[in-house]
Amino acid sequence: MATVHSGRARALASRAWKVLRANWHLGVTAFGGPPVHFKIFNDKFVQRAKWIDEQLYQELFSISQSLSGPASTKMLYCINLIQDGFLAALFSFLIWTLPGALGMYGLSLGVANIGDTLPRPVYALLSGLNAATVGVIALAAVELSQKAITDKLTRLVVCISAGAGLLYNALWYFPVLMVISAVATLVSDMRWLQKPIGALVRGSSRLKPRRRRQPVRETGTEAGVGEPVHATQTSARATSYELESRIGAASQIPAAPRSDLPVTEQEGQNAPVAGTSSSASTAENEPRIVPRELQINISWKKGTAIILCFFLSFVVAMVLRSSLPSPPGPPLLYRLFSNMYLAGTIIFGGGPVVVPLLREYVVAEGWVSPRDFLIGLAMIQSFPGPNFNFAVFLGSLTAINNGYSSAVGALLAWIAIFSPGLILVHGTMGIWSAARNQRWVKSVLRGANAGAVGLIYTAVYRIFNVGYLAEGYQAGRSLGDDPWWVVVTATSYIGGRWFGVNAPVAILLGAVLGLVWYGVVGA
Repeated sequence: MATVHSGRARALASRAWKVLRANWHLGVTAFGGPPVHFKIFNDKFVQRAKWIDEQLYQELFSISQSLSGPASTKMLYCINLIQDGFLAALFSFLIWTLPGALGMYGLSLGVANIGDTLPRPVYALLSGLNAATVGVIALAAVELSQKAITDKLTRLVVCISAGAGLLYNALWYFPVLMVISAVATLVSDMRWLQKPIGALVRGSSRLKPRRRRQPVRETGTEAGVGEPVHATQTSARATSYELESRIGAASQIPAAPRSDLPVTEQEGQNAPVAGTSSSASTAENEPRIVPRELQINISWKKGTAIILCFFLSFVVAMVLRSSLPSPPGPPLLYRLFSNMYLAGTIIFGGGPVVVPLLREYVVAEGWVSPRDFLIGLAMIQSFPGPNFNFAVFLGSLTAINNGYSSAVGALLAWIAIFSPGLILVHGTMGIWSAARNQRWVKSVLRGANAGAVGLIYTAVYRIFNVGYLAEGYQAGRSLGDDPWWVVVTATSYIGGRWFGVNAPVAILLGAVLGLVWYGVVGA
């Protein structure tokens, strides 16, 4: 018995060492947000370690983008889940998130002890950080758009979701936009409206009066006889012969294989027409054969049960939050937990979306001042790991400002913001093996992904409108009020887009340019 336990302990230690050796540096070196994180994961786990193949990586990318919660964290969790199981995935999550979470917790303790006003150089520094952050998030939106846009429909979905996100703001609004985006691509790809619209067009064409053709006479002879021959008779015989020829030829041509969804916009534009002999799409509707070592030992029943249990817990948490009498209402720490749980459940699009939208869950409640929120917003971009660690900063400040333990507030916010995404993606991996070949699943993911990318443009607009900090405007004002901050934003975007400047370098450059502004203008 002791031998069995020692063998299990050695095996567990070996797996833990394997996970630690592969993931230890990611939590302290992965700067730049989800777009950069995804590239790091591809280089490490697909190209070098060969833990997964490229096709499985693309599937995990779609799942991570389409479910709520931190996108890059879900991707890393799934990669380790496939490789070594649940404990390895959980261990990799801790390695990935704890360095940034501890850093943001320390920052919250420092911010809680500063006065109501900051030195003017600090405002300039933070404004420079915010301006550079806008450029970095804008670049992330453009790069994700290139992957999310596979045809004209998804291009339209990105544009409409971005525009709709600018026009209105509510807790329920963004999930509704995601659902509408998914339904739009589903209806289009399944061609559910093709027959009704075709019948409507044919019905309207029958209502139009038809013109009677007047026969045109030609002069000519038939078999040497000088009788005139009607052109309509000759045309009718030619048309009949041509139709018979086409029918006979068509009966000998096999039907073209039905292509699946386009992978890229170029592929969507160059998709072969049915009945032609051109090659089929690269996203051909073929069964996905997954190697045994890349399969997950989670049944679809267990995956479904996990998802249903999560939604049950979500409903219970929200009902308790709203049903308790107010005043006194639920305890503040429970309200903090439920707000973060709600944010982790309904926010799609990953870090670039969650950071500005958390303002509605914390600042609007009066728990954290707008100035402190913007300080954390500026600093989270220069921290490694997931942007969802911003919740640790906000939870700690909420607890401190209301007389509770900062560690308790930070821990509750950290658990609440990350749990929904990890639980949902764990359950989804159980049913994905059965659903991955369903055409409607791919359509839904395609639309939801495009809608999430559109919401990142909304985040760019909202941060731009509150990024300029000054002594008299601690709640933030538009970066467009001073052309210098627009230049900083453009510099950050152009540097990353065309000169390969990494996100941390661009953000630090923004801080330097903020101090330059203070030296030239502020002083």
